[in-house]
Amino acid sequence: MQNMPKRRTRGRSQLSRVIAKTKNVAQVSRLHPPAKRPPTCVLCGVRGQGELDSCASCLADLPKNRHCCDRCALPLAAELPPGTLCGECQHRLPPYAVCHAAFRYEGAVTALVGVVKFRARLNLARLLGQCLTNALRECAAEVPELILPVPLHPKRLRERGYNQVLDIARTIGRELSIPVDAHSCARVLATPPQAGLTQNERRRNLCGAFRVLRPLGTEQVAILDDVVTTGSIVSELTGVLLKTGVERVDVWAVARTP
Repeated sequence: MQNMPKRRTRGRSQLSRVIAKTKNVAQVSRLHPPAKRPPTCVLCGVRGQGELDSCASCLADLPKNRHCCDRCALPLAAELPPGTLCGECQHRLPPYAVCHAAFRYEGAVTALVGVVKFRARLNLARLLGQCLTNALRECAAEVPELILPVPLHPKRLRERGYNQVLDIARTIGRELSIPVDAHSCARVLATPPQAGLTQNERRRNLCGAFRVLRPLGTEQVAILDDVVTTGSIVSELTGVLLKTGVERVDVWAVARTP
């Protein structure tokens, strides 16, 4: 029995010929990108609102941080009047001018922040950035000249592969037309984890952790973090910035722990 002769392909499409010559997967992806999936709510699975990966109903159910300390954004009882300071701020004011936090760090917000932080779901970083932008507009926050995302130590950045706070900052920067600076400040000490430490222990743990590498050339800066717990990290970074000539530092956060 004779072997069947190999059939020669008459020709390939222009796209196929170009793809055959590409050197890596990234080049192929740019030439023939995958179809864009419609936004889907990560909390309930229905169609997202606009370009966000959350529906209007789930967004409305997130625990907004509307009743909080007027200075550090610590969640307070709803019956307290606006302008109330928490006990810690009455005893000693933080070095930053004000902290704005969109949510209380509880419920679904805890899960959203965790997925962005540890599973690289950067589409959710965009969602959290949009939520914080809306909260800043709602409270008429002062607009700084620069957004400074809290930097990671290089070792932690290598382990994780990305800084989720930077991605949140980029969304806010685009929405509010504010430049984002991720290069002028660095975390120079690989401090142990803060979990389980008292507030004083956290302060000692972070002493000397940050360094300004070059002058910012601005008078008003907003530090951005995903979650503010005791405020030790943003307070330490604020102190460093004030020593370099920055006149006012605000803190913006996705969430504040109760």
